[in-house]
Amino acid sequence: MKANVLITGAASGLAAGIAEHLAVDGFAHVALTYRTTLPNETIARVEAAGARASATWVDFSAEQSAVESALGDLVAREGPFDTLVHAVGPLVVKRFARMTMDDYREMFDGNVRSAVLAARAVLPAMRDSKYGRIVFFGMNGSSETRPYRGFTLHQAAKSAVVAFARCLALEEAEHGITVNVIEPGHIGDKKASRSDVLGLPGKAPRGRPGSFEDVADVVRFLVAPERDFVTGTVIGVTGGLMEADERNALG
Repeated sequence: MKANVLITGAASGLAAGIAEHLAVDGFAHVALTYRTTLPNETIARVEAAGARASATWVDFSAEQSAVESALGDLVAREGPFDTLVHAVGPLVVKRFARMTMDDYREMFDGNVRSAVLAARAVLPAMRDSKYGRIVFFGMNGSSETRPYRGFTLHQAAKSAVVAFARCLALEEAEHGITVNVIEPGHIGDKKASRSDVLGLPGKAPRGRPGSFEDVADVVRFLVAPERDFVTGTVIGVTGGLMEADERNALG
């Protein structure tokens, strides 16, 4: 059942590690999107894990028609996709008094609009095949609209992503499509494996920093073919962290 997965924003960060793990899990083709740098390292890791890799430039901050065209070409050329892991989601951290409407557009176009357009690109084929797995990313506490200083627009956008995902899960369930959200906590070094961070001090009650593997494990769980009864859920990968990291939020 698992064939083609589309992972957006996979040039670096958490998505790069997720791509490698899904290749290990048996996806035959891992398609990646990037905006600035060709993800050669991610491609190499995916291919070393035994899957075919492809990379397509998609700027989710561009005009809607340009994004739709890029995604349409990608799906036509490399799809259809039975799985979408949408990892694109820019972050601006500053007090609302210093925010601009450009910040607003970056937060909502980059997080909410990008999720909508990515879903629209892959859903027709999923509906036709009566199977699909979609994973979006929120922020710690976005499902509860938990407030943090400096995160006014980012948290608002991520809460909108959660609402979109949960409503979409209801509408698409009859087609065998699941839609879920992961809320990562503080993960400082997004290239660090679990073994890299064990024993290091961390802000979470667990007592260590998070790693890309902690997040990848949950993605692997949610996109498995047998996970057809888990949909509309929000899973926190936070090590028990309930407070925002406000190091950069007060400036």
